[in-house]
Amino acid sequence: MGKKRIGKKHLAALLDAAAKKYEVAEFLTEDPSCFMHKVEGQSNQELMGFIASVFSYGNRQLFFPRIQFFLDVSAGQIDTWLRSGTFRLDVPDEERCFYRLDQWRHVRQFLEGLYALLHEYGTLGEFVQQYATTGLQAVEVLTAYFCRWDVGHLVPKNAKSSCKRICMFLRWMVRDASPVDLGLWPFIDKRTLLIPLDTHVLNQALLLGLVSSRTASMSAVRRLSDRLLEIFPTDPLRADFALFGVGVNAAEFVEE
Repeated sequence: MGKKRIGKKHLAALLDAAAKKYEVAEFLTEDPSCFMHKVEGQSNQELMGFIASVFSYGNRQLFFPRIQFFLDVSAGQIDTWLRSGTFRLDVPDEERCFYRLDQWRHVRQFLEGLYALLHEYGTLGEFVQQYATTGLQAVEVLTAYFCRWDVGHLVPKNAKSSCKRICMFLRWMVRDASPVDLGLWPFIDKRTLLIPLDTHVLNQALLLGLVSSRTASMSAVRRLSDRLLEIFPTDPLRADFALFGVGVNAAEFVEE
């Protein structure tokens, strides 16, 4: 399928058919969202989801074991593990590499940030709810908070980049009635969510004529999200499953 302008009705049909194919429970098998489904309780799911999202870059075969580390060391009780401060005994404060660009000290500082947040605000959700009702506000709040901590590349320092992993986490927390996303944060309007923009999504969006820029910036994220809102007025990020699923599986869009 070459890059061309497709009619809105036809485009909606293509995206809807692909979303139905990929937004299924089986999607969790190879997706980092699976980790938040392995714990119980809202705070544990919020925290496990956030930890899984920030480490979700690079090769899945390499970052899945890094995420599994947190699940194992906390025995699935991420909230209790963080609040108690026992992570300080489990995470050495060393210059040794933890995963790719991030050292153990970045991991420690990331966890210290979560520890402080939990003790000041109660839960991650209560923190975000105090400052945000839209997807962009939530991205800005989370990046601004962790910018105060030395967390390396785990969380972007501001909302100027695409903030793909933060946008992905917010999709997990906000979208409801999904076998993948949890829908724990109804205080954010899901119509305002921003597309998690990676290479797979961007390439498919270009092929469908949804965007013209090849740069994964926040401005591109907002333009594509606005375009998807025109197609799916109540749930624009349903299209994320379509664009990502087709892209990562090297498939094609086929209308039912």
